[in-house]
Amino acid sequence: MKLIPTGEMTLGPFFPREFAQDASDLSVGAKGEVIEITGRVMQVDGRALDNVVLELWQADSRGRFDNPDFFGWGRAATDANGVYRFRTIKPGAYESRVPHINLLILYSGLMRQLQTTMFFELAKDPVLDAVPAHRRQLLVAQREGTVYRFDVRLRGKGETPFFDD
Repeated sequence: MKLIPTGEMTLGPFFPREFAQDASDLSVGAKGEVIEITGRVMQVDGRALDNVVLELWQADSRGRFDNPDFFGWGRAATDANGVYRFRTIKPGAYESRVPHINLLILYSGLMRQLQTTMFFELAKDPVLDAVPAHRRQLLVAQREGTVYRFDVRLRGKGETPFFDD
């Protein structure tokens, strides 16, 4: 007998497509190097996940979070191919941290929100150093000109390292 999940058995929230609409461009009016961050969100078998919501937060180009001209937050959803896109500025370093982007991943059916950090290069950083050395490269985006590719695998071999709340 095969059981079919009902609405009461799945975990929400459930996101309408409009939830992430028009929130993925942080570059408007911002000062700094304009970049694009894109990637695919995949299941354990490599299949794409549609309508995964990613929230991004970051410092401005000088490493500041208190810039009234740069909100530092955005939201994007994956398309049917699992692809998401942000347009933003490259963040600056602050305190003992190297430039990075924080990502929150939300998807219907996940038991909790997932948090990860995208780095621009392997470098000395307390968060990156907390990840086993053989997995650190999974947190480094691949640069292609002004585009940084950062794929997210939710489970399995090559799973993206996620952090607790």
